[in-house]
Amino acid sequence: MKLVIHGKNIEITDAIRDYVHQKIEKAVSHFQNITNEVDVHLSVARNPRINPKQAAEVTIYANGSVIRAEESSENLYASIDLVADKIARQLRKYKERRQDKKTQAQPTNEVVVPQPVVTDLIGDRTPELPNEVVRTKYFSMPPMTVAEALEQLQLVGHDFYMFLNSETGEINVIYERNHGGYGVIQPRHNNGHTNGKNGKTASANFVTAEKPYSPK
Repeated sequence: MKLVIHGKNIEITDAIRDYVHQKIEKAVSHFQNITNEVDVHLSVARNPRINPKQAAEVTIYANGSVIRAEESSENLYASIDLVADKIARQLRKYKERRQDKKTQAQPTNEVVVPQPVVTDLIGDRTPELPNEVVRTKYFSMPPMTVAEALEQLQLVGHDFYMFLNSETGEINVIYERNHGGYGVIQPRHNNGHTNGKNGKTASANFVTAEKPYSPK
């Protein structure tokens, strides 16, 4: 398992590095068979109005899925403890969902050829960003259904998730609605319609049948 540690406004000392390895490796020890890479980002806010100031973010790449957790506190070591516990819970949920899918899967004669996941999306290019943008991320975007995108949304811990819709071939965004449930944002074409089936938006059935949102 590959573990990479980044720091922002903080020096990654040997003591911090050893503590991260100890806590994160323990958190993922039971899931190493599905964990490909672990990315740890530690940061300290310089703005005095930001409280708590010391944050730890963990991103795990597991068999094409991305699992993310973030915690903040007044103490960096406490933030590392909190995020290690949270990522362990996220991994447990992910593994349980995979097992449920295997149990529900029906035998088939169809041969599915796995597509390689591209890890380097920018190659030799240098990203050029406006001054207001302080951070950018690149990630692979394999085609998936709305239901699969919802699972990814719940794993990464954000309130939205951008994905390549396998049914329409377009970029969509699934998000948590303030009043509960989930919504899907789709591009509108010049003819005033989205690329859905039967002249309807691809997310119509999904949005009107929203499930109640349970706070994490």
